[in-house]
Formats: sequence, C-alpha cells, structure tokens
Amino acid sequence: MIPQTQRTRNDGIRNVAIIAHVDHGKTTLVDGMLRQSGIFHEHEALVERVMDSNELERERGITILAKTTGVRYRGVKINIVDTPGHSDFGGEVERALTIVDGVILVVDASEGPLPQTRYVLMKALEAKLVPILVINKIDRPDARIQEVLNEVYDLFIDLDAAEDQLDFPVIYTIARDGVAKTSLDDASTNLRPLFEAILERIPAPVGDPDDTLQVLVANLDYSDYLGRLGICRIVSGRLRLGDEIGIVKLDGSLQRTKITKLYSFEGLSRIDETVGMPGDVLAIAGVEGITIGETITDPDSPRPLPPIQIDEPTISMLFMVNTSPFSGKDGSYVTSRHLRERLEKELLTNVSIRVEPGERPDSFKVMGRGELQLAILMESMRREGYEFAAAKPEILTRTAGDVILEPIELLVVDCPESYLGVIMEQLGIRKGKLTKMINHGSGRVRIEFHVPTRGLIGLRSELLTDTRGTAILNSLFHGYSPWQGEIPMRSTGSLVSDRAGRVTGYAVFNLQERGVIFVTPGTDVYEGMIIGENARPQDIDVNIVRDKRLTNIRASTSDEAIRLIPPRILNLEQAMEFIRDDELMEVTPSSIRMRKKILAANQR
Repeated sequence: MIPQTQRTRNDGIRNVAIIAHVDHGKTTLVDGMLRQSGIFHEHEALVERVMDSNELERERGITILAKTTGVRYRGVKINIVDTPGHSDFGGEVERALTIVDGVILVVDASEGPLPQTRYVLMKALEAKLVPILVINKIDRPDARIQEVLNEVYDLFIDLDAAEDQLDFPVIYTIARDGVAKTSLDDASTNLRPLFEAILERIPAPVGDPDDTLQVLVANLDYSDYLGRLGICRIVSGRLRLGDEIGIVKLDGSLQRTKITKLYSFEGLSRIDETVGMPGDVLAIAGVEGITIGETITDPDSPRPLPPIQIDEPTISMLFMVNTSPFSGKDGSYVTSRHLRERLEKELLTNVSIRVEPGERPDSFKVMGRGELQLAILMESMRREGYEFAAAKPEILTRTAGDVILEPIELLVVDCPESYLGVIMEQLGIRKGKLTKMINHGSGRVRIEFHVPTRGLIGLRSELLTDTRGTAILNSLFHGYSPWQGEIPMRSTGSLVSDRAGRVTGYAVFNLQERGVIFVTPGTDVYEGMIIGENARPQDIDVNIVRDKRLTNIRASTSDEAIRLIPPRILNLEQAMEFIRDDELMEVTPSSIRMRKKILAANQR
C-alpha cells in the first residue's frame, strides 16, 4: 500500500480496484456501475463490457489491460480500476493495487474461489487493502452460495489475512442485470447496496496537500495529440497544471519537465483538471520518457517513493527475423530493427515482460509470466503488420548452490467424474503431484496438482481432446522446486513438405491416413514447412503438392470422388504448444505457419 502521511483525509474520493478470477464478472459489474451512476446520457448507445476496449479483449472475452474509470455517487468520486483475471497479466493487477485503498473481490456463486482468485487476493492482502466480497451470478441454477462464502473465508485464513481484513461485508449480485443485495432475501433492484458499501468500508485517501509533492506512476496511456500519458496517484502535495516537476527515474536520476495537461476519469471520458489533491487518480501529459514505477516530485527537494515490485517471469521465447522462403510477402515490418523497436515499445507499458538480446544479432529472448501473455503479445504484433519467427517456449530456471530449481504451477482441473482416470494419467506423465480432490456431488470433480511449468506446455489441447472439451484448466505460479527430471512431450512426429508448390486435394487424400493435416488444398507450401502431424513419433518428408497424372487411356472404373477430412487449422497458442525444439513458428499478419529450423531435408 502507498505510504500515507497522517494528516488530511480527502473524503470526496474513494479509490477501489475490482479483482477476480477470469470470467467471474468484473467487467460486467463495472458496466452496471457506470450505467447506474448516470454517467451516460439516455441517447448513448452502449456495448456490453464497455471497459474491454481493446480488439483482442472483445474477441476473447477477457480483460488484458488494467483500465481506470470514475463514477460519482452521493457527491463522492469513486475511481474504479478494472483488472485482468489471468495470472499471466498479474503485472497489471500488481500495478493497479498501488493506486487504490480497497478492493472489490468478485467470486462466482457456482465456481467459487479459483487459482487467480487466490493470486489477486494474496496481492491485495499483502498491500493491506480493505476488501469487499461480491458473490456474483447468484441466479445460476447451480449456485452454491453458502459453500462459496465458506470457501472464501477459508481462503482469507489460508492467506494469513489480518483481523480487520476478515471482517469484510458480503454483497450478493447479478452483475448482468445490475442488481446487488446485502442478503439473499433483500428486495433491492439496483447496485445501491454496493455503492453504499464502498462509501462506508473503503477508507478515504489520506495525505498532506502542503507536504512535498509525491506522485506514483502506475500505468501508461498514449494519446495521438499529447504523446505519452502517465496514469498516477497523488500521495502527498498538490499538482497544478503548468507546474515544473521532477521525475525521479528508476536509476535515481532526476529529469525536469512541465505538466501540460491534467485529466481525471469520468465514465469513458477524460475530464480536464487544473489541480490534483492527495488521493486523486489522474492522467498527466508533458512527461515524455516516463515509465511505470517512477515518482513525480518537487524538483528542488525530491522525495521518491519505493518502486513497484513485480513478480519475476517464468517462461521465455526466442523471437527472430523470419528467414523462410515466404518472408516479406505479408508483413510491413520484417527487419530486426523493426522487431527491436516494437519490443522496446512493449517494455514501456508492460512491466512484467523482459527482453534480452538473443544468441544471434537478429534474435531476441522475450520473457513473460506465461504462454497466454506471450501469445497476446505475438497476436498484437501480427495485427500491427509485423512478421517474425518464434521458437518453442522454454522455462526459466534458477540455481541454489548446485541445485537447479524450476518453476512449479498450481493446476486446478474441473472435469466430469468419468474422465478422472485420463487426467490422472496425463498429469502423472508430466510429473504432476495430486494435492487435493473435491467432489461436489454434481457429477464434476475439482482436482488440484503441483506441476512443473514445462509440463503444462501442450497440456491444455491434449486434455481438451481427451475429455471431449469438458475439462476446465486454471493454473497459477506456485514457487520453485528442484528439477523434476525429463518430461516426455509430444508423442507424435511431424509431416514435413519435401518441396515447394501448391497443396492439391489428391495429395491430401493420399496422406490423410498417416495423421492429421494442417493445410487446405490451394495453400502455398515450401520445403521444410510442417503440413501435418504424423500418428507415429518420427518425422516424415512428404509430397503434399503431387497432382494426379492424366493419361489418354480411359480407366475401366469412373473416377471416384475424393473425400477429404477437414484439416485442423492451428491458432497461435496451439502452434506454440505443438512445435518442438528443432521447429519454429512463422507469424505473419495473414497466417501462422510451422517449419523446421533447417529447411532442407538432406541437411537435417
């Protein structure tokens, strides 16, 4: 939590973050709060999950970037930070918690606390923030409200919550309908009980407006007109438009600059401000070169705040220039200079990603929290017109003395009872240790494992195939433990094109018995490109461009129509999980291909 100077309470403000596991209803709850606060005019057209403004967020139905908004209730300004639910984007959550004084913990009335619930709550309790529990989706037919409430209490106790943190209010909601209740038989039809709980339980920010200026930069935004904006919280002092300020950089140096614009947040708009007081959450312009975790302070007597601490990355991938025969056909940005500039730009706004130079001058080692985070980065880059190649994800190990330590994940699998044996077998192969099993009596079982992070690569697609899409997997970084030994990965080989050309239906028809095909007839291929998965462990070089030879001799039987099995077109995450150490993924704006590192068959 932000170090607070004792004097003045700013009773006109409350700063609160909404935290939860993915898909438990955070963004939908913010929708309801915005609608009922009167921010929007009657004629305004509203979309669902209005805070998920990024194209990828709307497509996937998840929040990726933490975003700030503000509403007014009974004369009090409530600044709300909507945070992601995936632990891969945990850096966003950790930053959001530095600018608030309390959290609304949203838990699904049926699913209960899941790994990310544990993660975000642990961070909030460590920061000594005041919690309000919201049990959402109470209208679900499989809701088990009392059991979920007990599970949340158990989780608080397990995370060593302080006495005052255990005394949290419970609000029951149907976020989709904009209804909140203080008890299940309450007749409330709006979110007023939630707003009242925020005013009553979340403490007003404390700070001395006459003290030395201290402003913590927790997030960044960008405006085409004003350049980089720092989203920050004023801890002490006053910040006025036009003030000359000092930015204490992460290396301790001081940069002088002038504030050219001050904004506060109301609904989806930014409102011009002239002065900021302690507790205000503002966006400021005129701070070119500022990064997350730096302090804005008085240039003559600087008092920097401690920088934001972010968890270490656990997984890495090698990004490199695309060297395939098709390179440069799709992308607008294809050189190592373009790649370096784009990754450096990502580092400015994404503190949980690290980038190091690779072994070759045209390659970069990108480190992040998980596969999903790196997949979202690659997807964003390809949509912006970048073209590059990426190697198989690898885990980041540590050493303690002579012992190699590897990251371990807490994996929670929710599946029908009938698939229990398959899941146990798959996780046994991947060095998973069963820690807990709960049968709710509804035909589904929840199982918890401790699994090495590298054992999770490729696990999701295998389990979804084995359980016919009925398993739900959630994982969370648990800690480090000694190296667990070899883990057998993909048990199948690749079908590799042995020449360049265009895929024909005739060739696919003759090859589909050997395994699963990844390409459709008419696709251009090159030598060394992976066009399918072999059912056996070996790789096979195949001719996928062969035509049917025509002769002038009429066959005694009429030509049989060929029947093609629909190909399996892999998306980015599936391709990441599929490739082996000697293979690469080719990412371009219009396609995702897989290839061998050494293309020529006679050199492999």
